[in-house]
Amino acid sequence: MIAIIQRVTYSRVTVEDRLISQIDHGLMVLLGVAVDDTDDDIAYMVRKLPKLRIFSDDNDKMNLSVQDVGGKMQLISQFTLLGDCRQGNRPSYITAARPDKATEYYERVVQGIAEQGVEVVTGAFGEHMQVELLNSGPVTIIMDSRNK
Repeated sequence: MIAIIQRVTYSRVTVEDRLISQIDHGLMVLLGVAVDDTDDDIAYMVRKLPKLRIFSDDNDKMNLSVQDVGGKMQLISQFTLLGDCRQGNRPSYITAARPDKATEYYERVVQGIAEQGVEVVTGAFGEHMQVELLNSGPVTIIMDSRNK
């Protein structure tokens, strides 16, 4: 499972000019589910994402989590994170989970984070979305559960 985590001032998702979700002050997370992901990968993301300390404390040190600052999380499924560009010029997505597994695992991550008290909003799974955000910092982290 791969996550691209961005600390944002705001983030919003629209589909066909219709607002799906938005947050102010928090994390916008793109999440890609791999074909070989397991319950351990879900648990890893659920454990790490809410506690990742990438918000500044009073000394301007990144020492606070989204939970600590009362921020929200926008979690968006994105299979293209699993794109393999090593051969040719068109990415291969054979390592990305099929939609049924990806949907289940994505929803389990959303639920697990929400159960920890973080307000989570989502994109529109499987839809062509427009994602607009203002990255604060900028702070962007790549997290791969295979490297735990």
